Amino acid sequence: MRNNSVAVLDIRSSEITAVVGERGVNNTFIIKSKFSCDYDGYAEGELLDVDNFSEAVTDVLKSTVTSLKGVRSVYVGVPGEFIRLVNTDKVVSFPAVKKITARDCECLAEMSAPYESDEYRTIRHSCLYYVLSDKRKVIDPVGELSDSLQGKFSFYQCRNDFIDILLDVFKKFGNIAHINLIPTIHAEGTYLIEPEKRDEYAVLVDLGYISSTYSVVCGNGLAFSESFSVGIGHIAVYLSNELDIPFEVATAFLTMVNLNAKEKLHSYEDYVYEGKVYSFPTVMLRDKIREGLDGICETLEECRYSFKEKNLETRPLNITGEGVKVIRGTAEHLSNRLVKNVEIVSPRVPYYDKPHFSSLLSLLDTAIKDKKSTYSKLYN
Repeated sequence: MRNNSVAVLDIRSSEITAVVGERGVNNTFIIKSKFSCDYDGYAEGELLDVDNFSEAVTDVLKSTVTSLKGVRSVYVGVPGEFIRLVNTDKVVSFPAVKKITARDCECLAEMSAPYESDEYRTIRHSCLYYVLSDKRKVIDPVGELSDSLQGKFSFYQCRNDFIDILLDVFKKFGNIAHINLIPTIHAEGTYLIEPEKRDEYAVLVDLGYISSTYSVVCGNGLAFSESFSVGIGHIAVYLSNELDIPFEVATAFLTMVNLNAKEKLHSYEDYVYEGKVYSFPTVMLRDKIREGLDGICETLEECRYSFKEKNLETRPLNITGEGVKVIRGTAEHLSNRLVKNVEIVSPRVPYYDKPHFSSLLSLLDTAIKDKKSTYSKLYN
């Protein structure tokens, strides 16, 4: 594999994707190999079927990474369900005014590091912002003059049992010597949200199929993050139970209904499954789907109230993930229900400018930046 290419594994709550790519012109990407595989997913911080997960990871790696020579390491995106975010705020004083160095920042990070436990291990850290002795907040203090340095850090800790499962899978691939764990919530926050918006706190919601995450992005890190096992797939389950129809039929109806369409009292939606025709009034389906989305709205409100550090009332809700485009009119309904401006965010690159590519390209962007630095933390 060429030196400027990276291999990435994106683990969503219903699909796993492996990709090998590199940076293109104007911050685009060149995808050299890509393969996706459905699997049972995860919920409540647990894989629903470990064997099924391991088989899916094996399949996507065999179909992409192992087909290319020279792949020695893989960057793995760790879902929010398996991440514990720990924020710390530390300050160090110097005997006199001095020019801040990169080593000063490293020492402050080391001082700020939280304890690890038998259950969690730190896989990455980032600094939201630094504060100098003149009270100025800066993202990069190197070269600044100050007699003190304060830093607010994000430490991302991953569950050890999830790491162990990954390592067992990678043992099958003798040519892969290392895996580098990247918190997907961090990659998305810093890639999808523009720096000027992050400086003033920004809210990002990744609406998945089984699991979703609410995050507050600030500077180069996260001030808050909470994952919850509710996604667009749960609306299909709700519709299936309410109307007593197969899950596959309910899933099809989700894609057929437009929440923004004008009410047509005599309009019906039809779907044929295993030789049987299922037909329901469009108005009924629309109401049931809205009820399901209202449940997600309630959870988002709970997350908002849990973050008390800053008032986010005037901040728009940035939303991404594969659940955004399944039901037409999802963003508009969330906006009306939450009484808040909702903006759909996605990668700003041709072809991949869709919300369901957000995590994959965010991880790819982070991996490429890591490869150019010495920051990467490897497990072997």
